[in-house]
This record gives sequence, structure tokens and C-alpha cells, in this order.
Amino acid sequence: MPEFKTSPGTRDILAPDSGRWRAFQEVFAKTVEAAGYTLIIPPMFEDLDVFLRLGEATEVVTKEMYDFHDKGGRHVALRPEQTASVCRAFVEHRPTTPWKVWYAGPNFRYEKPQQGRYRQFDQVGIEALGTNDPFLDAEVIGLAAKFYSNLGLKRVKLAINTLGDGGDREKYAQKLLEYFSRHESSLTSESKATLARNPLRVLDSKREPDQEVIANAPAIRDTIGKEAGAHFESVLAALEAMNVSYEINNRLVRGLDYYRRTTFEFVSTALASAHTAIGGGGRYDGLVEALGGPATPGIGFALGLDRTLLACDAEGSFVAPKQAVEVFVVDTVDGSHAQTICNLLRENGVTADRAYDLRSMKAQMKAADRSGAAVALIIGEDEVQNSTIMLRPMNSGEQHSIARGDLVGEVMKALKK
Repeated sequence: MPEFKTSPGTRDILAPDSGRWRAFQEVFAKTVEAAGYTLIIPPMFEDLDVFLRLGEATEVVTKEMYDFHDKGGRHVALRPEQTASVCRAFVEHRPTTPWKVWYAGPNFRYEKPQQGRYRQFDQVGIEALGTNDPFLDAEVIGLAAKFYSNLGLKRVKLAINTLGDGGDREKYAQKLLEYFSRHESSLTSESKATLARNPLRVLDSKREPDQEVIANAPAIRDTIGKEAGAHFESVLAALEAMNVSYEINNRLVRGLDYYRRTTFEFVSTALASAHTAIGGGGRYDGLVEALGGPATPGIGFALGLDRTLLACDAEGSFVAPKQAVEVFVVDTVDGSHAQTICNLLRENGVTADRAYDLRSMKAQMKAADRSGAAVALIIGEDEVQNSTIMLRPMNSGEQHSIARGDLVGEVMKALKK
């Protein structure tokens, strides 16, 4: 057994999975950049107070953050999510609005590791700050739906709700507190603890004993004002115009305190586990202001990479890309010829690899086969003497000699066959 292994809730991502991760982010970038979103790369840790603005009743803040004092005595935390960091960046740099950005990368939460959920986990997401326009809500939601479609996913459902304006959420929380308190004896011990911290989070419970009580809980749409209601209807109409299917879920509230108005979640019906959500987000108010900026509306989403890839596996979509080199060079002379040929091919846009340590012809050909290369180039004493190279297509084994000066053209021709 090795002396050192990865910490619980973390793991190494090796090929071919690492290539799949990179391709995932590339598909996301292409999807959202087509709508004018630009990349932001926030730091992996911030002043603890940045994340405390998420709401001190949320589990992210109360139980899950990795926080510590650095060598300068500053109290910092690894980011548990990136919306707060984006809003801090908005306050610090004051870009022109609407400010539309996308991000990708790891976050950190100390929670129980399970399938598709790790303590270091990657997300992709977007944030759009500076406007309350319901068409922006529809754009953001539509981009998430488009991304899932671009991955080849078909069994993804969108649930949507509204949390109303200003005090609507607080009024609803009070209603829920009163309702769940009357039925507290029927709740699980976990939900009782959640009720004391944040009544809205009780609605997130997937535990069977809680479901009947939750099903009969009051709906937030009964408490929202006319303006928020009209905004929500406009969002729904825009989604319909974009042919984005949705289901209204009156129990969908999202856990973080900054959410207002539109809130949404994407669920994979292909996943059999209790945790089928693969992404979600919503509109938020007050977060920029809480971080020292002007009152600024915003909307965004975060999509979990691990959970989404599990959904892809369940549907048989978005497999790991082939990562084989095109050419493998076998040099049985002294290794220098392989070095020269690899460099020449790479300079001409051909991916190439080679063996090392002057291994035998048999061992090098085995390495060529493992590499997945389409073409092997073989150089022995005879080839050096005649200024030739043996070209062998790996799928046929029918090799032929080519002039060394014709190398690039002959390789290009062989790769097109």
C-alpha cells in the first residue's frame, strides 16, 4: 500500500477521464460564449466574510466551509461556490453592465463523500449582473438547457419557481416556520434541526418520512406581489418562445439566502440515485450590495461536472474523446532520429510520440500499438544508410519505404486514408 493517498472526498483524474473533463469545459465555453459571456477566473480562496454573505443559516456557511487563518493572520476560506466571488469581483472592478461572465473550476465543501459528490468538486456556470429583464432570465436558463443538449443529454427536466421580491421570501419563511412547527412531530430529526436554522431548506429534504408534510406545505406563489408575479409570467412566456420545456415546482426554493424571483433546477431522469439534480440557479438581489457595491440585480447558474457526467454515462452520451497520437516513431538505431522526426511532425501539426531507452523493435512496436497511433514510422540501420523511413499503417500492417525528404507529405497522405 502506498504511504500517501488522496484525502477523503478527493481523487486524481487521469486519462481518458481528464480529457473528458477538458472537453466538457470546451463544450460549455462554446455554448455560452456564443451569447456574449466572457471567462472570469476568480481566486480559489477569499476573505471568509465574502462567503458569510451567502447566509449564516445555510449549511455551506455553518458546516461545510474549509476556512483557516493564513500566515498573515487573515481569516480566509476555500471557495464553496463561485457566485459570491464573481459578485466581489464586480464590486472591486465595476465593469460595464450588463456584465456577463462564465467560469469553470473546483470548489470545496466539507460534506459526506458519495457518488457524484466530492469535497473538491468542479462546476461550470454563468453570472449576468446589472439588469432585471425577464428575457435575461430566459436566456440564462436556455443556455443551460442548450449545453445539456450539446452533451447529447435527452432525459433532463427543468423545474422552475419564483421566490418573489424583497420581503416575500421572508414572509414565506415565516409561514413555513409556523406550518412545520405545527407538524414538527412528523418530521425527521434532521429536518427538525434544519427548521431551526432555515425553514426553506426543509423543502429540500428527500427523506421519505418528511414527504407528506412537505407536500401539504403552503406554496410561495401564494405570497408574492404583482410585480414579481408578472416578471415570472414573462420568463415563462420567453421560455415557451424558445421551445424550452419546463415544469413549475412550487416547492423549489434553493437553499442560499441571496435567491430572489426566478429560481430553477435541472434534474436527470436517467439517474436512479436519490440525488438527481445536475444543476440549477436563479436570480439574486442584495449580494452585491452586501459586499459593498450598489444595489445590483443578477442571475446565474452552476452545473455540477461530476453529476452531469454521471447523467451522460446513464444515457450513453458524451464519451471520453480519443486521445491517441497520430504517429508513433520507432528508432532502433540511437534514438536521435526519432527525436528529429517527432519534432518535424509536430511543427507541421501532426501529433507524434516515440519510445525511449533504446528498447527492442518488438517492445517499441508494442508501444506503438498501445499508443493508438494510425501510422508507425520505423528507422533502422538500413533506413539511415538509404535516407529512407519505413511507413506502416497500423490498421493493415502493409509497410512501404518512403524518402526521408518526403516524410511530411507521405504521412499526411497516409493519415487521410
